[in-house]
Amino acid sequence: MKTIKIVLQVCRPISVFRKHYFALCIILLIATSCGKDEDARPIYEDGKSTVIYDLPGDTDASMATGVNGKEKRDFYMFLFRFRDQRQIWIKTKTDSTEWLKTDEWDLAFTGPYNSEIYVNNANYAYNPGFEGEATRTAVVHINQPYDLVTEAPSDEQFDQSEVTKIGWASSESSPGWFRYSLNTHIMQAIPNRTYIIRLPDGRHAKLQLINAYKGNPETVTNLKWPAPYFTFRYFVQQDGSKNLTTN
Repeated sequence: MKTIKIVLQVCRPISVFRKHYFALCIILLIATSCGKDEDARPIYEDGKSTVIYDLPGDTDASMATGVNGKEKRDFYMFLFRFRDQRQIWIKTKTDSTEWLKTDEWDLAFTGPYNSEIYVNNANYAYNPGFEGEATRTAVVHINQPYDLVTEAPSDEQFDQSEVTKIGWASSESSPGWFRYSLNTHIMQAIPNRTYIIRLPDGRHAKLQLINAYKGNPETVTNLKWPAPYFTFRYFVQQDGSKNLTTN
């Protein structure tokens, strides 16, 4: 507000130059309101999808010893629920008993830096939800930009899908969501990968995993960049159809 008041004071009409000052006023006001403070990230916003920025994973754990402020141990798992964006930590046996075998969660972020992601599923032995209530779920991986994925596949395609975990893409044919360098030990999300999900109640959703580093940087060159902080977006079709159009 102070900036706008200053601009208006500077731009008070002065005799013959009144029209020119008025035009300059408009230009300065636009520049002031749309300049440096504008957040570049809303390119992910489409009016339909839910976009999650910098959701913190287990930032107290580390793969190595001697990392300042961190403890060398396994990363605690956390669950994520689409309908209310709830993050649920699994740190104790009580937590596991209360949550894992229910259909009250959609994604489980597991493994190193919480980077290995499972869709809740009761039928796969290594899934956190094994032998639970989510008996109808499945995931199909599509090599297409999120915005261009407009329809869920058939139930037959879901039933035949072999995608069980979304993690490190160790090859081009892998359904994983990121590449990992054994030299730099940095993860890099793979563009144009979308995951279509059949939820426990039969509804359909699509998911894009965007980043695991704080601030959603385009490039990470520093091994000490804060992680894991997840940026991702998803859309759940509420009407029961296969329509996944979001643009």
